[in-house]
Amino acid sequence: MKIVVIGQGYVGLPLAFYAAKSGYEVVGFDSNSKLVSDLNNSKSHIKDVSDNDLSEVIHMGTYMATSNPIDIGNADIALIAVPTPLTENREPDLSFIESACDVLALNLTKSALIINESTSYPGTLRNLIAKRVDAKSSVHHRFAVSPERVDPGNAEWGIENTPRLYAGLTQEAALETRIFYANFCKILIEVSTPEVAEAAKLFENSFRQVNIALANELALITRGIGISVNEVIDAASSKPYGFMKFSPGVGVGGHCIPVDPSYLAYTAKSIGVEPRFIELANKVNLNMPIKIVNRIKAENGGTLSGKKILVCGLAYKPNIADTRESPTVILIDELEKEGAKVSWHDPLVLNWKESTSVELSGESYEVTIVAILHDSMDIAKIAASSKYLFDCTGKMPGGHKL
Repeated sequence: MKIVVIGQGYVGLPLAFYAAKSGYEVVGFDSNSKLVSDLNNSKSHIKDVSDNDLSEVIHMGTYMATSNPIDIGNADIALIAVPTPLTENREPDLSFIESACDVLALNLTKSALIINESTSYPGTLRNLIAKRVDAKSSVHHRFAVSPERVDPGNAEWGIENTPRLYAGLTQEAALETRIFYANFCKILIEVSTPEVAEAAKLFENSFRQVNIALANELALITRGIGISVNEVIDAASSKPYGFMKFSPGVGVGGHCIPVDPSYLAYTAKSIGVEPRFIELANKVNLNMPIKIVNRIKAENGGTLSGKKILVCGLAYKPNIADTRESPTVILIDELEKEGAKVSWHDPLVLNWKESTSVELSGESYEVTIVAILHDSMDIAKIAASSKYLFDCTGKMPGGHKL
């Protein structure tokens, strides 16, 4: 059976790898020709699929990457695993999904099961994907949804053991979907409609967004009354029921938490419901870098103009090189607006835009901010890089805390 996965990023590549490892003939389609060349030469761009993993399935003859849509023509199952970002107005941008639909509609030569893993608002499968593909395709297809639950760099939970939600537009599509995923996913949960699965994915990350915002707001409160936010949260975490720990930080980042709640808010507004919790959480988390910069400025003579500042951790979370929607980017932007001379250090990212990660070499900055702390970072060198250390993680010994 031939499988095509549209998109070979943080979602699509692991999906393609596990499908290929289980014995399916998999074609990974991506419009990035450089990425395709690297993948076919066993060079992975993500931590969750190693170079050795790629080499394994390539030598098995069960995986190849391509940018040529002709290669997907006779697929039995096609999966959409493309980005769903926000526009400048923080509204859903489904252009990647629309492009994937067009590629499938114009190139699939026989009836196939099309599964959407890309995160989007309820109704996307039924009202956008199915209608767009059917309108442009010369053959009839079946449609299902199974929203991705990928946490980059998580060694405990991955594709195989994370429970997978799914639903089909028809029972035939749902059954085919279950049979496909059962080859490499241990727990499969069918829900009644695609809209339920789509909404569940949005709610999962809206839940996280709201609770991280609450932790960030608590950090501002505890600072005002002179106690440690991390000690308060640790104390609350001792309760064995009715509490889940969320920690404050510089904000939220990645492909899910900063984005998915806005898709749910978009849906709410479309039916006349005001998404107050979601919008307030977005505001709190987006404002955290500004709050941090204002505090650092107040504690450093009321100005950051001309000051040499080091920001440690450009990735959006520890131990990965992913900078998507990283709140550190907002932090750096706010520092530069204050006239600061900003350098950054991240041994996993190394290069970003037109700048590179700096090496740590003794006290050479007036302010050091620890935004994200990777295991590979040298804590002693970070601490020695300046006399004023601001720790957003709560994990550095000494320094000023949130």
